[in-house]
Amino acid sequence: MTKPLPQSVLFCCDHNAVRSPMAEGIMKKLFGTETYVQSAGLKDDLEIDGFAIAVCHEMDVELARHQSRSFEEMEQLGDQLSSFDMVIALSPASYARAQELTKVFHMDVLFWDTSDPTSQGETREAKLDAYRKTRDEIVTQLIAQWGDTRS
Repeated sequence: MTKPLPQSVLFCCDHNAVRSPMAEGIMKKLFGTETYVQSAGLKDDLEIDGFAIAVCHEMDVELARHQSRSFEEMEQLGDQLSSFDMVIALSPASYARAQELTKVFHMDVLFWDTSDPTSQGETREAKLDAYRKTRDEIVTQLIAQWGDTRS
């Protein structure tokens, strides 16, 4: 059974360069502006990943302009963690950090165990397949949580 959309969701992962920006972009594509959606990472030491951009482009999700940011940068830019209704962590480390940062706030913190495609595949096509798998895992989780809005 699907749940109603929250007013705001923060996706997080390790570097905010692959999984969390993919989730942010895909959620915006599937659910439009009904929910305020952002993403952050434990660190912001990487740029958006080119393979993530490519596989999201296949489903008309634009990630090329995404700016990676950490939890700390997010708050410095005005997105206070306490203002989100839900945090969805896509890696074990980001889940642990999200639980730590939100322990004094009343919000849902979910863990969606999402594969990290960055070290998979030897060839370009094998790498793209790994990223597609991760993208599709995110789509499946979003649809399971809030339903399928695609026609």
